[in-house]
This record gives sequence, structure tokens and C-alpha cells, in this order.
Amino acid sequence: MSSDPPLPAAPDVEYCYRHPSEQTGVHCTRCGRPICPACMIEAPVGYQCPECVAEARSEFRNGPGRRIAMANAKAVSVTKVLLGVILAVFAIEVAVGGPGSLLSGPSNPDLIKLGGSVSVVPTPDGGVAGIAAGQYWRIFTSMFLHIGLIHVAFNAYALWIFGTFMEQELGRVRFLLVYLVTGIFAGAAAYAWAPLLVDGRLTITVGAGASGAIFGIFGAFVTYNYRRRGSALAQARLRQAAVLLLLNAAIGLSVPGIDWRAHVGGFVSGLAAGYVAEGSGNLTRRRAILIGGTGVLLLAAAGLMVWRTTDIRSLFPPGSFG
Repeated sequence: MSSDPPLPAAPDVEYCYRHPSEQTGVHCTRCGRPICPACMIEAPVGYQCPECVAEARSEFRNGPGRRIAMANAKAVSVTKVLLGVILAVFAIEVAVGGPGSLLSGPSNPDLIKLGGSVSVVPTPDGGVAGIAAGQYWRIFTSMFLHIGLIHVAFNAYALWIFGTFMEQELGRVRFLLVYLVTGIFAGAAAYAWAPLLVDGRLTITVGAGASGAIFGIFGAFVTYNYRRRGSALAQARLRQAAVLLLLNAAIGLSVPGIDWRAHVGGFVSGLAAGYVAEGSGNLTRRRAILIGGTGVLLLAAAGLMVWRTTDIRSLFPPGSFG
């Protein structure tokens, strides 16, 4: 006597754990809970629920993702960032000054509005503006402005050549410190010794450009190789630097409009900053030289600015500067 095999048991009805009214036969491959089509997120194998996906992302960010992000941050080139900022600011200059400013640069009023370095300039309300009026931030902002395409192209090329090398040798932080400190010192030197009166009349000269900071990097390059002058490679680099220095001196003194004071200030401070950035001795001594030397250079720049401001204000009637 034969009998039919028993029928299989009806499968249990499962519902999505996030949407209890939705029947499903799919489970999260991470936690095993049932999920409906609205909650299914494709994974390398099967599907995962939103909570497991969020948890996995959090674990990645706090684990390998964080390590990858830190490694990528360390790989960022400061030289490339500076070049990007300079080119972005130049694009703003052209937008403000119009198409004609691409080659010749913005007008002096536009450069002043954008943060150009100017000692003192009358304002429409009868007052004065400029560094002597307390706008010392112009020393910094003018480092990222340029007067025309040729100006920015030359500076960008020089920054790429010397900046790339010195960043590799000094490291990102110390390289950036040298760039900013020497740029500030160069701006202070230009402000301190720029002529203010021509034939007894006030002359308004607007300074702009990264060349002061680039000459600072160049000065640090000279110091770096001088400290290694025993090697043939360093000697060759020093000879090349001497030729470049003489060439730039000739151009700076013969071509009108070039602020050779900023170049000299940047180069001289760069010679000192190159030693300060490397230091000597053990780690504690090198850190002390870095901090102390940077402070001395910034104090010297501040001293030049205060001295020049006092001198300029003495030429104006009392109350002119508020």
C-alpha cells in the first residue's frame, strides 16, 4: 500500500524589520534581518540594510578611511596649494578689473580694493587709508595679488621650481613657514623704504606680487646649499644661484615698476629663514631655533612697519589718521 509523501511545510511569512507591513524573503547579509526592496542596498555580496551600511561606513571612517585621509593630507603639496591660491586670486582680479586687466593688471583703485600694498592713500571722505592708517593686513594680502599675466606667470614658474625643491627638503610645515615669514618681511621692507614723496608731492604706489616670498625661498635655497657646500652638487647649485641673483639684480634695477626693495628684503630674510628652518643640534635645539628665529624675523618686520608708520604720520596734519 503506497502513500503520497508529506507536503512541505508552508514557509514562515517574514516582514521587513523597518517596514512591518512589507512581506519579504530577502535578508541583510551583514545582520541577517529581513529587509524589503525599499531597504535593500546593494553590497559586494547580496544586499544590506541601511543601518548596517551606516555602521560599515562609520567603521571605515574611523579605521582605514581615517588612515587613508591622513595619508592623502600628508601627500598634499603646499607649493601646489599656494599656486592654486595665487591663480584663483588672479582670476578674481581679472573678473574685477575686466578683460583688459588680463595683461596689464587691474587699475590702482581696484588693486587697493583687493588688498594691494599701499603706504597711504586719500579716501573720498577726506581721510586716509593704507598701511600707515593701520591696515597692516595689506602686507599679507598683497602677496597673492599680481599685476598682469606675465607677472603671475613668472612668479608661478619660479615658485614651482624653487618651492618644489625646498618643500621636499624642509617639509611642508617649515617650507610654508619660510614662505609666509619671508613674504611678510619683504612686504615690510618694501613699505619701510618705498618713496612716499616725489618733488614734494604724495605719490601713490600700489605693491602686489609673490616675488618677495619667492626671493625668500630662493634665499633659503642658497643657505641650504651653502651648508652643504662640500658636495659638488651643492657647489653647482650655488654657482647657478649666483648667476640668477646677478640677473635679477640687473633686471630689478633697470626695469621700472619692479619693487627691488621687496626682493632684497625677501632674499635677506630668506638667508636667515633657511638656517632657522633647518636649525642644528638635537630635536629640542632645532625646535628652539625654529620658534625663536621665526619670532625674531616677525618682530623685525613689525619694527620696520612701526618705524615707517611713525615717519609717515609725522608728515600729515594731526587727526588725519583718526
